[in-house]
Amino acid sequence: MQQKAIFITGGGSGIGRAIALKFAAEGWLVGIADRNQAGLDETKVLLPAGRCHAYRFDVTDRAGWADALGAFAALNAGRIDVVANNAGLPSGGPLSEVTHEELDLLIDVNLRGVFYGAKAAFPYLRAAGPGSCLLNTASAAAIHGMANQSVYGATKAGVRSLTESLDAEWAPFGVRSRSLMPSFIDTPLLQAAPNRSRNTPIRDAVVAAGLEFTPVEVVAQAAWDAVHSDKRTHWLVGKTARKLARVAKWMPGLLRRRARTLADAHEHSEGHPADA
Repeated sequence: MQQKAIFITGGGSGIGRAIALKFAAEGWLVGIADRNQAGLDETKVLLPAGRCHAYRFDVTDRAGWADALGAFAALNAGRIDVVANNAGLPSGGPLSEVTHEELDLLIDVNLRGVFYGAKAAFPYLRAAGPGSCLLNTASAAAIHGMANQSVYGATKAGVRSLTESLDAEWAPFGVRSRSLMPSFIDTPLLQAAPNRSRNTPIRDAVVAAGLEFTPVEVVAQAAWDAVHSDKRTHWLVGKTARKLARVAKWMPGLLRRRARTLADAHEHSEGHPADA
């Protein structure tokens, strides 16, 4: 039997690394991509020898997608069973604080890069079907718009919508489209400031708001389950994500008040503004 293979963007850390470890442990051939060469090297040494191949490129680079997928597929007789569109950037703070450069970058990486990945992946997934899968990392932020997450939430809502559309479009070819919708995951991305005008890590604001973190291994298990299941399109990950979904459906007013709690945590966090 031909070996199954998964290609993961954002594989240099966090969720991408955890997904790589999970699928490698299940015997899959793993391709990881990232802009960070050091992160790629760190992930690669954690996986069994010969089972992981690393590719450095930016997901907004169409040629980079074509070259990396082509090179990875060539290692496995042209077969790629899953492409995980996982690379993404965090952001937070009021829209008035977000620069146009930050806004453009976030939309480029979190949304345009996902579209590029989907288009580049489809020929391989169609050839590997039935049962192949495009796995997009969305977010619980796509469930309901939150204060201080306008740009990030909008990009992830776009990923959610894209996932639904492609699940319908690609069904005749036996290709699934799934999304992961985790709440806050304690990864290195949360050590960054929400935007250039602040110097307090996003993680601090999450803690101040009393929100929980979900272990990255839980997301990796959800990725495995999503790829192998026809139960649903979107996979909520973590207690907070599941609670948000319930509240958004049954008590939207409560969710609006909860969203403002996070806004207050951002507003009163230490280290604002960054140039103070």
